Amino acid sequence: MSNNSQEKIKLKWTSHPFIDYPRNSAILMIFIIILAISLWRIAVVFWEMPLFYYIGVTFILVSLITYFIPTRYILNDDKITIYYWFIKIEKKYSDFGCYYQDKKGIMLGTFKKPRRLDPFRGTSLRFSKTKSEKAELLQLLEKKIGNRY
Repeated sequence: MSNNSQEKIKLKWTSHPFIDYPRNSAILMIFIIILAISLWRIAVVFWEMPLFYYIGVTFILVSLITYFIPTRYILNDDKITIYYWFIKIEKKYSDFGCYYQDKKGIMLGTFKKPRRLDPFRGTSLRFSKTKSEKAELLQLLEKKIGNRY
């Protein structure tokens, strides 16, 4: 990263829910283990189709991967960059029509008002455990997007 791009960074933080919320993580792990055992009994023992077991467990783990890995958020003058290990997602502020806060972070919606499609089309910015970035993030989003709900 060059020095010029470092100057453009307005805010950055890392969120790692698996580490930040150990109680929820323990409950999730127990649920996954029970689900894996149940899938094993159904797919391998009763159906004798181990491929279904491996596909099912893989599907569950891949769908929950963002909970287990750290996520880095970098907000620049013109865009938001989200890093999941080796995946990089860049979105311009102009892609979003509104934003609103939930208990775990901020949802950036693509419409002018909150819609049910926001979890699928929008982008979620999850707070760190300390929420130290919250006030500055809300100020920045008010300036860049402006349509808060």
